[in-house]
Amino acid sequence: MAGSDPEKLMAKADKMTKLSFTRWNADWRNASALYEQAAVAFRLAQNYEKAKIAFEKASKGQEMQSSPWDAAKHMESAATMAKEQGLWTEVSEFYKSASHYYIECGRSQPASDALAKGARALAESLPEEAISLYVSSCEILEEDGKEQMAFDLYREAASIYVKLEKYEDAAAILLRWGLAADKCNAKNSQCKAYLSAIIVYLFAHDFKQAEKCYNDCCQTDAFIGSDQFRDATKLLSAYREGDVEEIKRLTQSGAVKHLDNVIIKLARKLPTGELDAIRADATEDFGDDLDEDNLT
Repeated sequence: MAGSDPEKLMAKADKMTKLSFTRWNADWRNASALYEQAAVAFRLAQNYEKAKIAFEKASKGQEMQSSPWDAAKHMESAATMAKEQGLWTEVSEFYKSASHYYIECGRSQPASDALAKGARALAESLPEEAISLYVSSCEILEEDGKEQMAFDLYREAASIYVKLEKYEDAAAILLRWGLAADKCNAKNSQCKAYLSAIIVYLFAHDFKQAEKCYNDCCQTDAFIGSDQFRDATKLLSAYREGDVEEIKRLTQSGAVKHLDNVIIKLARKLPTGELDAIRADATEDFGDDLDEDNLT
């Protein structure tokens, strides 16, 4: 049927949105419906580039009709079409736009979800951009008091940081997860986050920072007395004593076994670096005041 030809549907819709001497107002309502039909037809034909353009125009049409929810949905579809073509920068932009539309609706959860979808799509091709999307996704939930919904996002961002060997950043996002868990009274997640951060610092040969992190975490009621606290205490003690066998034993059992796989893999490679140098540093710094910057 000629009426279902997506090319003709697009042409007809485009004509409806262009002003002329005989058309003083754009007909976005009917044009949007035609763009949507064309987008679906192009997608079924696996013409992803034209489907992407059609979904983008359909989104614009919904925006012009003050319907940000539908605009967001079409923008997510455009992102999917861009993903099919490996157009990663466009994937990011489309998901950001979708998130913006959801924010206009006052819907923080789908706004965060849109950015998370983009982050997962970009994790391999554009990992730095993926992390940026993850962080923005977390921030949306934090601002709306929904920190608990962001737990997996913190973890996924930390995983990418580890793959990029940006261990300080990985530890920082894990501690951010811990703070979010503290606000939700999710003590087990909080303690897992803290132990994970300590392990990341140790893997990065930064015993001083691992010890500082441990001291800061010990100022939280949830951490003290937890299984993660006990293992962290024993692990740092084994480092100070240069006890390789004890370090290996601790990283193969106990609370470490219940951490995320990416952290377990790091833990099982411990110790890294020269333990003699760590022991010397630990002896030199012993007695330094604890950091009073409470994590709660």
